[in-house]
Amino acid sequence: MELPLAEADGHVLARALIAPRDLPPFANSAVDGYAIRFADLAAGAATSLPVRGRTMAGEARAALEYGAWRIFTGAPVPEGADTIVMQEDVVASDGAVVLPAGIVLGANLRRAGEDVACGQEVLSAGRRLRPPDLGLLAALGLAHVTVRRCPRVALFSTGDELTEPGGLLGPAAIYDANRAMLLAMLVRAGAEVVDLGILRDEAKGLGQRLREAACDCDLVLTSGGVSVGEADHVRDAVLTCGTLDLWRVAIKPGKPIAIGSVAGTPFIGLPGNPVAVFVGFAFVARPLIARLAGESYAPPIARPVRLGFAHARKPGRREFLRVSLEYGADGDVIARKHRGEGAGSLASLAQSDGLVVLAEDVAQVEAGEAASFLPYAELF
Repeated sequence: MELPLAEADGHVLARALIAPRDLPPFANSAVDGYAIRFADLAAGAATSLPVRGRTMAGEARAALEYGAWRIFTGAPVPEGADTIVMQEDVVASDGAVVLPAGIVLGANLRRAGEDVACGQEVLSAGRRLRPPDLGLLAALGLAHVTVRRCPRVALFSTGDELTEPGGLLGPAAIYDANRAMLLAMLVRAGAEVVDLGILRDEAKGLGQRLREAACDCDLVLTSGGVSVGEADHVRDAVLTCGTLDLWRVAIKPGKPIAIGSVAGTPFIGLPGNPVAVFVGFAFVARPLIARLAGESYAPPIARPVRLGFAHARKPGRREFLRVSLEYGADGDVIARKHRGEGAGSLASLAQSDGLVVLAEDVAQVEAGEAASFLPYAELF
């Protein structure tokens, strides 16, 4: 589909974009100063040249056979000129300028097409458009861009204990936080969300609700109900109307993740604990949504930090620890583990900066060791 640039941020480019013209479209000055011909300069000494004219940005291109030409940033360089001298470096008086020795050929001159050449591929198909991309398209004179359709994602929460935020809480009820969080993450991932509310822990009718959601969506996403409890009916419901290709992933938190299909539509069942939901979405659902959107997705690149804590654990799963960053006395970045370590601690997500990643074979880390860190901003 075609969108105006003002609406295209975050959408995925449908096909490679080829520059329809040079950028810049003409040779222009990078500074306020004087355009000259390098051949007119004295070798190894200052040079005095008469000023022959001036050109402002937006004015027509002039021609220079000899001398200096007053020019301003963005103005077209006179024909014949090949070098721009900054106004701070010259002495001007009585219609002439004295230019210092040591001027470099081509200084401060932006040549036509040096940023982008006509016919060059500037953005590849599958790229998720960002603000600088839209600026580049505008500079090339494009008012619209062809993007792929956003994947439609049906979103459910499951659980008898859940209440919509703003409603009255029963004695054993909690507000549905997962759906609010997932909806925001889905939007940031470029999805169109079909919010289908809360499903109760009832085996009867659950399969039908999932089938209905799958009819006009590209992905069905649920949270809760995929573990092994007596009230966890989502897995069984999926099996009545589709397939379950994978259940349980070797990550912590987030082990009970179900992946399969419902009536031919991809399905992901995330756990019920909020931190497990967040981690499962970031590392399992996010890449799948990118694939559905046709996005050329690359996993975020972790950066090294120094640990400000020790941590022991049982190896076998990749673990994600919530941490905040601070500068140490030596200027190094130090990661401090949040005090809330449970998978149900939403505050630990809101009050931290990102995740320290421990590989599957790591049993223990000590304060002062280097570790891999993924900031939340890189995940979405």
